[in-house]
Amino acid sequence: MADTVDVEAVFRAEYGRAVSVLVRFLGDIDLAEEAVQEAFTTALRTWPESGVPPSPAGWIITTARNRAIDRLRRESSRDARHAEAVRLYTPHLYAPDPHASDAPPEEGPVRDDRLRLIFTCCHPSLALQARVALTLRLLGGLSTAQIARAFLVPEPTLAQRLVRAKAKIRDAGIPYRVPRDADLPERLGGVLAVVYLIFNEGYTGDPALCAEALRLGRLLAALMPDEPEVAGLLALMLLTESRRPARQGADGVLVPLPEQDRTLWDRELIAEGQDLVRRCLCRNRPGPYQIQAAINAVHSDAPTAEATDWDQILRLYDQLMGVAPSPVVALNRAVAVAETDGPAEALALVDCLDLGRYHVLHAVRADLLRRLGRTAEAAVEYGLAAELAASEAERAHLERRRREAGPPATA
Repeated sequence: MADTVDVEAVFRAEYGRAVSVLVRFLGDIDLAEEAVQEAFTTALRTWPESGVPPSPAGWIITTARNRAIDRLRRESSRDARHAEAVRLYTPHLYAPDPHASDAPPEEGPVRDDRLRLIFTCCHPSLALQARVALTLRLLGGLSTAQIARAFLVPEPTLAQRLVRAKAKIRDAGIPYRVPRDADLPERLGGVLAVVYLIFNEGYTGDPALCAEALRLGRLLAALMPDEPEVAGLLALMLLTESRRPARQGADGVLVPLPEQDRTLWDRELIAEGQDLVRRCLCRNRPGPYQIQAAINAVHSDAPTAEATDWDQILRLYDQLMGVAPSPVVALNRAVAVAETDGPAEALALVDCLDLGRYHVLHAVRADLLRRLGRTAEAAVEYGLAAELAASEAERAHLERRRREAGPPATA
């Protein structure tokens, strides 16, 4: 028998695929998303009694397609609309079935349904954040709250961006079609941002999202082999993913990078990531993802935390600040400054940053205060960081640090 967990697992693994297939089939993003959501609602109701079907993804796609066709039929008020519903209901009479194994491949450079949907949503007429947010919603099945956390904005603000992005796609008549070769470069920045945010969301929660981001990264690398930032992003994800086996202890609590057992790191992923970094260096066209990958390559080179080449990492962060300055990059640079120039110098830099309720800011500040012996203040910052952290593993780690720091300061 199926239970809620079974359906949730299928949702995490197959939501993006189902939406992308339905968008290609229907040509309507809103209708596709609503139909897939209805299909999963039906699964929650029926699978506990009937059991999980042999092909859960196929069941979801078929059910969603039928729901969409039923809706078109109910809403059709003109003969043309009814004819469209008939065409969709009998695809074998009008067009190849998109689920048939012998269906001919669609013309165009992007053959993967999910990657095609990413390129479609990353249309240059949409603001970059709107492109990324919309694609995360459709492809990753991420909630509005999850995406808002990724962008460090309030949830209502993000919800409005999603509504406006969908309306613009509809009202501007942006077609869902296979992007031409000429369309790819101008959309690449948004596509890379989407893939990386999917990876980051998975790294703090669902490993399946990381696997999907890596799959998309490999597809992009094959599609655009001459784009160094594509290789840089893939290298960054590989090197980050290599540390997953050491990132949590037996009790499920987060293990920070300096404390990880490096013998558990995946050397195969490290070798692949480092090879990509070396190729990027040979091209001498540095970009944000390549520089971040190089930083992670330096970490992966060090056999112990003490052997880390922090001077090189600081130089790379200086380069990253020149290419893509942001408060988050400045915060990460301050961590490197703490290792080269001491925690006092780093704390002065951190205190100049405005990152709102970003939990990593409070976690870094807490660690610097602890190293300076200001343990009561550190306990307060650890508490704030734990309160704001998204994942249970991070919260447990920060709560442990708060307890170790001792009682917080009192007014």
